[in-house]
Amino acid sequence: MNIVLSGLADKGWCVLPDFLAPDRVAALREECLARHGKGNFHAAGVGSGRAHVVSEVRSDSILWVEPDDPHPAVREYVGATEALRQAVNRDFFLGLHELEAHFAVYPQGAFYKKHLDRFRDDDRRTLTAIVYLNEAWTEADGGLLRFWPDPSGEGEALDIVPAGGTLVTFLSELYWHEVLPAQRTRLALTGWFKRR
Repeated sequence: MNIVLSGLADKGWCVLPDFLAPDRVAALREECLARHGKGNFHAAGVGSGRAHVVSEVRSDSILWVEPDDPHPAVREYVGATEALRQAVNRDFFLGLHELEAHFAVYPQGAFYKKHLDRFRDDDRRTLTAIVYLNEAWTEADGGLLRFWPDPSGEGEALDIVPAGGTLVTFLSELYWHEVLPAQRTRLALTGWFKRR
């Protein structure tokens, strides 16, 4: 947790491998794929409120995670992110109130073009927290998170391999990022800590 807090203090973002243990990642991956296989997911949209599906911008599918989800691995994920929320509030006084999160499945070839995580008409999303659920992922598998450390969204980008258990956190309003096309199915739990 200290690595995340230091990264946020120094840069406004952090990449932390092994945020979740391999057995927890495997359980979440299995549950994500099971729910996807049952047809519970829907095409992801862009924008707040009644989001619009824009296939030229993103081509993943999502399933929202409820805070009281009964699955043990999901409950552990919620508990781990709650500990993160409390630590960030303690150190940075951001007033983070709740986590909004969803499973995201990117089939082969899927992508999400360059964007910010803060809506134009709603500034409650404050801190993005992505946890990857992929098994034995390499750079050759694609689906990299391309991240611009300069808040202008210009300059050299950092490509982050979405390895299982890795946590990526950043201030939602500042950092441009995109998901490059995946060469095989790519899984994540994407969340945003929100202010009231």
